[in-house]
Amino acid sequence: GTPLDVYRLATSLPRDRFEVLVVSLADEGPIGERLRNAGIAVAACRATSAWNLPAAVRLYRFIRGFRPNVLHSLLFHANVAARVVGPPAGVPRTRILSTVLTVERKRRRHLVIENMTCRLCRVVVGNSQSVVRHLHRAAHVPPSRLRLIQGGVDVNAFIGARPADRKSLGVPEGVPIVLWVGRLDPVKGLDELIEASAIVAQEMKVAVLLAGEGGYEAEVRRQITRHGVEETVRLLGRRDDIPALLAAADVFAFPSYSEGFPNALLEAMAAGKPIVATDVPGNRDMLRHGESAWLVPARHARALANGLVRVLGDETLRSRLGSMARERVRASWPWSRCALRWQRLYEAVSASGSVRRT
Repeated sequence: GTPLDVYRLATSLPRDRFEVLVVSLADEGPIGERLRNAGIAVAACRATSAWNLPAAVRLYRFIRGFRPNVLHSLLFHANVAARVVGPPAGVPRTRILSTVLTVERKRRRHLVIENMTCRLCRVVVGNSQSVVRHLHRAAHVPPSRLRLIQGGVDVNAFIGARPADRKSLGVPEGVPIVLWVGRLDPVKGLDELIEASAIVAQEMKVAVLLAGEGGYEAEVRRQITRHGVEETVRLLGRRDDIPALLAAADVFAFPSYSEGFPNALLEAMAAGKPIVATDVPGNRDMLRHGESAWLVPARHARALANGLVRVLGDETLRSRLGSMARERVRASWPWSRCALRWQRLYEAVSASGSVRRT
């Protein structure tokens, strides 16, 4: 989600007013190539660990050479790196913006370090009300340093998308498709989704498709084997045809333990898909139970299975949830609005003017 945010933001900034350099702490990744093809400069620090001195030196040189008016970092390690390396490289802390994109509950040390270093930047931007509240309450970031800029999506990119071919997905005609999209990570609730898939499969024929990659893949495969759902759950790997996958899906499942303002949900809503998701921070900022989604408790496979069966078995409910979700995202989170808010923040920080709350 975050690399996609970077790509969309970097490519949406007016070229006559903004010059952009995107720097990755690790390698460039697949988004790096897309950025280059779009005419955006890209650099990589090639960090191999969280405390990689050569990577910090490379970051210092990139910043020093580019001499940015604004230094914008995203996610924990980049936030700390920008705050520590930025000022020596010539960017005053008043021109450093940090972004936090999730409600962090697992790594408590991140919250401690956030509190210790938040005064080394101009503002900390959260992408949902839940994230902003959590930063204040758990990390004790002063309200004066917190801002809210929610994400957005281009709804038109998902309307009228041609469904992915069922044969290529290994799904026979007539079998409902439950789709999940994201990073393979324990926090995404994949253990519960796989267990729920086994429960659902006892009641109806269903195909559960997981689109994404990540370090948790080996454990996901073990869980699939453990629950005996090799014929039900399929790993699709990294995909570049998410609109087509969503168009083919009957239900979108999103059982995360916590979130910020996830792109996967925005895209599912834009596609008009009925959503079964967990009632957790981030998700509940975007969805309303029984209106734009069916919400269930987190870490509860049986509740998740019941929700999937309930929605899969009611065509009227699916239609209503999908329509309401699309209308909600169209009215509240168009990408154009998100991009404009970032542009205004960049301009205010560059001019050293006051940064208004948004």
